[in-house]
Amino acid sequence: MPELRRLRAGDAPAVLAFELANRAYFAASVSDRGDEFFDRFADRYRALLAEQEAGVCAFHVLVAEDGAVLGRFNLYDLDDGAAELGYRVAQHVAGRGVATANVRELCRLAAARYGLRTLRAAASHSNAASRRVLAKAGFVPVGPAGPADLGGETGTWYQRDLVLRP
Repeated sequence: MPELRRLRAGDAPAVLAFELANRAYFAASVSDRGDEFFDRFADRYRALLAEQEAGVCAFHVLVAEDGAVLGRFNLYDLDDGAAELGYRVAQHVAGRGVATANVRELCRLAAARYGLRTLRAAASHSNAASRRVLAKAGFVPVGPAGPADLGGETGTWYQRDLVLRP
């Protein structure tokens, strides 16, 4: 059974493999990270862990039983009870409810573990799958997202107010 857990230093090789294996798939719906991302992956990864340690962000990976990363589910810019959500899943698990289930789980963790009350996420107009995931996970459209928010594309900001449930 895949496990959604907080990013660890030892996850770096599996995260890099995930990003490389799915690069073309991701680039079809979101801006490509570029060659520099992969060339400087170790430095960037250390920076992510430092941001997480500082409490600015909370990064999570969905890990298969064999240790392979199936998805990344992240909370950015944690501030005053709010954060931005970002996520991506491997092509071979896309369309199976994996993203929706784990976005919902991250919403639960955001409230219970991180004390957040509101999450926001942007999705481009061309990314219908991401918009569906957000809607199924309880996010509602709250306004336009511009090219600076979405790597050159336009789209919509979505928001979900979190309720801590017993």
